Amino acid sequence: MTDVHGTVEPGFESVREVFAEVAADEARDGGAQLAVHHRGRLVVDLWGGDGVDGDSLLGLYSSSKGVMALIAALLVQEGVLDLDREVSSWWPEFAAEGKERITLRQLLAHRSGVIGADGGLSAEELADDRLIAARLAGQRPYWEPDTGHGYHALVIGALVGEVVLRATGRTVQELYEERVRAPYGIDYHLGLPEALEPRFRTALPLLPTPAEQAFLAANPIAPDSLMAVAFNFHADPPFDMVGYANSREVRERAPLSGGGIGTARGLSRMYAAIAGELDGRPPLLAPGTLAEVARIHSAGTDLVTGQENAFGLGFVPLATRYPSLSPAAVGHSGAPGSQAFADPATGLAYSYARRRFGFLAGPGAAENGRLIPAVVEAAAKAD
Repeated sequence: MTDVHGTVEPGFESVREVFAEVAADEARDGGAQLAVHHRGRLVVDLWGGDGVDGDSLLGLYSSSKGVMALIAALLVQEGVLDLDREVSSWWPEFAAEGKERITLRQLLAHRSGVIGADGGLSAEELADDRLIAARLAGQRPYWEPDTGHGYHALVIGALVGEVVLRATGRTVQELYEERVRAPYGIDYHLGLPEALEPRFRTALPLLPTPAEQAFLAANPIAPDSLMAVAFNFHADPPFDMVGYANSREVRERAPLSGGGIGTARGLSRMYAAIAGELDGRPPLLAPGTLAEVARIHSAGTDLVTGQENAFGLGFVPLATRYPSLSPAAVGHSGAPGSQAFADPATGLAYSYARRRFGFLAGPGAAENGRLIPAVVEAAAKAD
């Protein structure tokens, strides 16, 4: 059995018990972290597993989309960005190939159809948002914009990031550092400093069971599918998902679709700044802004994954996946199975991070379905 380390505040002991059950699973041998803030206080700070402690920096992949969504929402709130303005009005080159009427709202809701590039993106391009944006400016959409939705897995950060850059002269990474990470002391980084590299723990590949291996073998991703395009599996060579976070170039440049590095504690703290007051400061997003970005803008069958899902604006509305959460809960998952969110209705901010990839864990590893209800129940009793 894996030892569990860290602390919980009185009333949250049940969360530690559930986390211990998760950590005891030998499939979790890569290590995991769990951090929860409630009403601005860190009430759960746990870790366990080989080579991981509470300060270990992990590749949290698409969790960085939540940072992108936060910065975009702040700029909308301040009137710098207009959700219903065409992307091409800021970025004229994007108008090519019938994309001139795509709005920022449609883009954030994964409705643009611009999910990848014909022939695939190179490893160099995938490490650099500006190179991705330059490549996609002339790219045709893979479906008629706003007629459906599909996960823009590796490119939405670069697309939204280019809009932010054209509108403000600043990158999302710079705005996050100046307005969120540094002021709040958040241990989640878009651009990992060299000095912090010793704390980084490499991402580890899936260790499938025989049944999982058989499922994967029986359900290969077709090279001409939208899934292959969105995840760059149609490129030569295909996208190396595990190697992505393990690339120093990716960690340094921090492409917004998946290049953030941090701890569960750090990402929970970021969401705590959305969920309510933190350090005596008001929530980053006003109620009206939060309601708009949390509102479901896309729902139904995802054209890329073929699964039923929903998107708000950049954020994922998580009550559709975790019924114990309120409709106000917003966040984002990451490929190994990480999950993070803010639920302003309950004052909860949550981040679960794992080092090893889980089986089909991109929307959030299965253990989140056990951990989140335990957190919600404990918080309700604490109130």
